[in-house]
Amino acid sequence: MVTYNTIVVEKEGHTAIITINRASKLNALNAETLSDLSDALDGLAGEDNVRGIVITGAGDKAFIAGADIQEFVGMDGSQAVQLAAKGQEKVMNKIADYSKPIVAAINGFALGGGLELALAAHIRIASPRAKLGLPEVSLGLIPGYGGTQRLPQLVGKGRALEMIMTGDMIGAEEALNYGLVNYVAEESELLKKCFTLLERTYLRSPKAIAKVIKAVNTGLAEPQIGFQQEIALFGASFDTDEAKEGIQAFLEKRKPNF
Repeated sequence: MVTYNTIVVEKEGHTAIITINRASKLNALNAETLSDLSDALDGLAGEDNVRGIVITGAGDKAFIAGADIQEFVGMDGSQAVQLAAKGQEKVMNKIADYSKPIVAAINGFALGGGLELALAAHIRIASPRAKLGLPEVSLGLIPGYGGTQRLPQLVGKGRALEMIMTGDMIGAEEALNYGLVNYVAEESELLKKCFTLLERTYLRSPKAIAKVIKAVNTGLAEPQIGFQQEIALFGASFDTDEAKEGIQAFLEKRKPNF
């Protein structure tokens, strides 16, 4: 276990569990939490034994109930631009572009920046009591950590605009129907469901999975070059030791050693 000021990192097999550890503040994201998250992700990126990551929140109420609004007091526009840019670059984009699968285990409120962090994850699994929303317009603000971009990609323009313009929360089942979460799992089974899903990916080529993440993200961000990126990464995969092992294992009718 590695303990930062605001998060805890544990490992179970090939999976690292990052827990936002500010239960008394409903795990709200402040500057220190974002910094700790960024540092933890950087550290885990270099650990070959870690094949996937689960991000969740401490306590029984919240995944992450938004940003720490206290930090907004007295902030002007230029400072807000810097805050959003840093949060996107150092945490949200880092999660979205991470070369290892990241699953958000949404165990309660996922609001504002908390939902934006979940949106950046590759897969989202929610407990039945999860509540998800982007309530920034209630403060006279808009989402600043990627919510206006990633939510429409998952649920479509109409659903996204409804959620963002009303600021209303939706429940886990509604989120599942929207395509916002992949699964709903009982609270007692939530982490187990995350581990089981990640362990399925551990049977596959890590290098191929990293290329899949890059290809999908390129197609979403720059649709005009998505197909060309896929072709290039498809070719590059043939030059990896894992592709050679996978092809040989298939021909020999055995499981590949990834």
